[in-house]
Amino acid sequence: MTFSLVGRCARTRMVGVAITTSSIAVGSRCPWVRAGVGAVATQNVTLPSLGTDVLDRIGRGETPEAAVREVIAREENRAYRQIVAIDCDGRTAHFSGERTLGTNAVAIGRDVIAAGNLLANDGVPRAMVEAFERAGEDAHLAERLVTGLSAGLDRGGEEGPVHSAALLVASDLSWPLVDLRVDWDEEDPVARLRELWRAYEPEMMDYVTRALNPSAAPSYGVPGDE
Repeated sequence: MTFSLVGRCARTRMVGVAITTSSIAVGSRCPWVRAGVGAVATQNVTLPSLGTDVLDRIGRGETPEAAVREVIAREENRAYRQIVAIDCDGRTAHFSGERTLGTNAVAIGRDVIAAGNLLANDGVPRAMVEAFERAGEDAHLAERLVTGLSAGLDRGGEEGPVHSAALLVASDLSWPLVDLRVDWDEEDPVARLRELWRAYEPEMMDYVTRALNPSAAPSYGVPGDE
């Protein structure tokens, strides 16, 4: 009931997750990023703490493979869990328990890994990876992730309709550079997420300037803001 991809930009060392699912508010419990560390998607029957646990271990110097292995070994309900992870060096790891729902698959590419469960077909993750790679390294990581997510939907996506989607990207800041969510959409949350990204991208760095150097920040353009 979920498919996602996690990736990194070799040029900027940004890391991020794009994800969609049939249930509400996927962005509240499944994607996890940490500046200078990595990105994780926790899905299938989700335990949100697995994301931060994996990132904690990567942050202490473990590889994603070792981090996922150690975290899942301590999880008594591991049979229900699906995890994909990447670090800032592009190393990846994944786990799918034996009770991962329906057709499930994983695909790995350069600086990206994709996975899903309850899929319409097992080619969905590979389509996401290939679209991410085709988008090119000059494109912003968020753009590449959204492009990959859209390709997964075009390849068939889940067996049923998706209703929420999220895009989360960390740069070198202590907070996410991009944190966009469609918590519920009856028609096409992935298309709505792309619209949000396209609207947010031109203003993205203005919000960084407002945070770090308010006196140099552009006007908000609202009443009372000179």
